[in-house]
Amino acid sequence: MKMPGKMLPKIFGFIFKKPVTVLYPKERLTPPKGLRGKMKFHLERCIHCGLCSHDCPSGACTMQLITGDKKQPVFDLDFCTFCAQCEEVCPKDAIEMTTEFELAHYKRGEAIVK
Repeated sequence: MKMPGKMLPKIFGFIFKKPVTVLYPKERLTPPKGLRGKMKFHLERCIHCGLCSHDCPSGACTMQLITGDKKQPVFDLDFCTFCAQCEEVCPKDAIEMTTEFELAHYKRGEAIVK
């Protein structure tokens, strides 16, 4: 028969050790360099070429009519895979991937970048 108290020293060892994880909402780590988080769109740099919506593999970027015949890209982060294809293909650097990763929301449609 095995000794019932073999686990007790291990349990006490873990109780007095320093925690391995971070207490997330209170303590935050800095995101690593190169993290592809929420995108930032600079409308003043955009030339409305539509390359971002053409290259988006998930269909998160669509071109929507704003005035007359001008279309503007709109990014729905509910569908975005954060692949950064739109950032790479943009000729005027109007799309920038930030390190913001907290994107939780309550209703569909709240995570739209215009």
